[in-house]
Amino acid sequence: MDIGGKIKELREKKSLTMKQLSDLVPCTPSLISQIERGKADPSIATLKKIASALNSNIVDFFSFSPSQDDVITRSEHRTVLQLPRWDARIQCLTRNPSRKKMQAFYTLIKPGGGSHGLYSHEGEEFGIVLKGEMELLLGEETHVVREDDSFYFSSTVPHDWNNRGKEDVVVIWVITPPTF
Repeated sequence: MDIGGKIKELREKKSLTMKQLSDLVPCTPSLISQIERGKADPSIATLKKIASALNSNIVDFFSFSPSQDDVITRSEHRTVLQLPRWDARIQCLTRNPSRKKMQAFYTLIKPGGGSHGLYSHEGEEFGIVLKGEMELLLGEETHVVREDDSFYFSSTVPHDWNNRGKEDVVVIWVITPPTF
């Protein structure tokens, strides 16, 4: 099932119409319809708002089968969050985030890729850039995070991340609590 199908499934489980969900997000019912039909590629900010309205996490839109609560998460069992608009591949390093106090990701950001819009949520974030250089926008302030640099910030600050370089960026990213 695709992301739009998962959103529709979760919306229907909550007995919400597209209009009711769009009022909660807020956005237009047309955008909800386009996302559910795979005709629109939402930003992370929009997905966060939809997830919040559905009492879910973004990762719930990408989980295609029940995952076990393993101590070890094999690379082939990682949930992958990926949309063309982001030009990034985000792999969950832990399973069942709703039962955890933090959520870790292995993130590969292609040149030109990023979250494409400010978003915020409860909690804190920590990361380390393993390869490349990324821009991290926190409120009005832009930070350049280079290979081997780490970052830590409050997730309540509106933030955005992107790769303005010519090579892939690889980041280990941890958020607490698991809200992604």
